[in-house]
Amino acid sequence: MTQADRPLAGKVALVTGASSGIGEATALALADAGAAVAIGARRKDRLETLAGRLREGGSTVLALDLDVTDEAACADAVRRTREELGGLDVLVNNAALDLAKPLAETTEAEARRIFEVNALGPLWATQAATAALAEGGGGAIVNVTSRLAHVGVPEMAVYGAAKGALRALTHGTAIELAPLGIRVNAVAPGMTETPLLTEWLESASDPAARRRSVEERVPLGRLATPDQVAAAILFLASEAASHITGATLPVDGGYTAA
Repeated sequence: MTQADRPLAGKVALVTGASSGIGEATALALADAGAAVAIGARRKDRLETLAGRLREGGSTVLALDLDVTDEAACADAVRRTREELGGLDVLVNNAALDLAKPLAETTEAEARRIFEVNALGPLWATQAATAALAEGGGGAIVNVTSRLAHVGVPEMAVYGAAKGALRALTHGTAIELAPLGIRVNAVAPGMTETPLLTEWLESASDPAARRRSVEERVPLGRLATPDQVAAAILFLASEAASHITGATLPVDGGYTAA
């Protein structure tokens, strides 16, 4: 097997929000590319299931009970990754929390929680990881934002604002951390076939009609899969993207280009 087949061989990656959807697909993709993977999430049952799959595939894995809104927990996750897996080369800030609600009805608690998970969580994880990445000679951070960081959608303003903050954090940290050899980029998924989206589609009185309506808004005429988003994350994490930093890669079937 060549380096091209396993571009992250010998590397260590930490993925937040790894228990399902895009995070799960990313952990599997990074492991398949040769990385030892630390997976963090709050859902212990799903996390252990994923850890078992990774171990069965021959990967080295560390499962971490992680709430990214807890600054100390982020620091501890990085510490354990370094100590138990031997370093840190890649951080994927994927943990997220959705909110679809009219702005006028959004409570203070809901708004704070959305920003804590989607914006402050990646900030704490990035702060915690910076020294470890620099110590290894550099590395890559990939943030998972959203199409809603670029366009407005009714009832998604607060979520979009939090993801927009993460997009701005990506730009700022890319410039600040470049002298340390740390690249910071983002992927901006569109509508993706995650368990959460599937649940929303199936909740309609006519799920097939709702799906058609959603797909018709995408120029390519179909939703993304978690594996397709994970492939973009893998690219940005690898040496194939060694001269890319401060960029956001849309994985939305042309949604934000329309």
